[in-house]
Amino acid sequence: MISPHAVISPSAKIGVDVEIGAFCVIEDGVEIGDHCQLAPHSVIQSGTRIGKNNRIGNSSIIGGLPQHITAQAPFGNVVIGDNNTLRENTTVHRAIKESNTTIVGNNNYLMVNAHIAHDCVIGNNNVLVNNTMLGGHVQVGSNVTFGGGSGVHQFCRIGSLAMLGAQSHVVQDIPPFMMVDGLTSRIVGLNLIGLRRNGRTAEDIKTIKSAYMLLYRSGLTWAEILDDFHEMYAAGPVAEITQFISETKRGIVSERHSTHSPLRMLGPDDSEREIIELRAAG
Repeated sequence: MISPHAVISPSAKIGVDVEIGAFCVIEDGVEIGDHCQLAPHSVIQSGTRIGKNNRIGNSSIIGGLPQHITAQAPFGNVVIGDNNTLRENTTVHRAIKESNTTIVGNNNYLMVNAHIAHDCVIGNNNVLVNNTMLGGHVQVGSNVTFGGGSGVHQFCRIGSLAMLGAQSHVVQDIPPFMMVDGLTSRIVGLNLIGLRRNGRTAEDIKTIKSAYMLLYRSGLTWAEILDDFHEMYAAGPVAEITQFISETKRGIVSERHSTHSPLRMLGPDDSEREIIELRAAG
């Protein structure tokens, strides 16, 4: 059903069984796939292509111009995949250059006020909790959870199956499978629950834990760490981390450290908690 109060460009391409609420605005050249739902007051701007079965919340703006003081037309595009939910007031901006595209994959859930800036590339099955903000050119893998109020600096990368605590402020890359504490914005262990829920075996997790210890506890130089990862983990469950850290340009987020509360990782037979604190003697 299309509301008679919606404003739709004649050049827009609208799929079948699309619901468009009152006071929506759909600009020139927009493409919207089948079975999408656009809540009242949502705006889909030129340069946007949206796949099937997406839900766009009230007052969301998809395809806004990049927030960059030197940006000049012609701008790039926005491509949204299938089965995404973008709740109220979400914003997704076009790429700066005509040849580039801001991409949101499939099955993502963006909660209220989530913001994806120009030139971001977002994978699948991610959750961006309220007020999450991704700066320009951020890359996000799949199955990542962002706690409320998380902010990611431009050009940072977030590996798959990472989990960020609320109000994390990210200024370097976060390797796959890691958990970030929102208070310190540092690594505090592996996202063990996420790994198990995504089918990683106990043997896989044991190998990933060994790689974690090498990465954060070995005391080796960065060059030595990279050499060891390429030698020991070029294939198998850690290969994704090996490739990720080999390509980092900003460096990776460090582990949280406290002389009073050092952290250890739980073994495979321990409880569902990812980490515990070992209190200093005395």
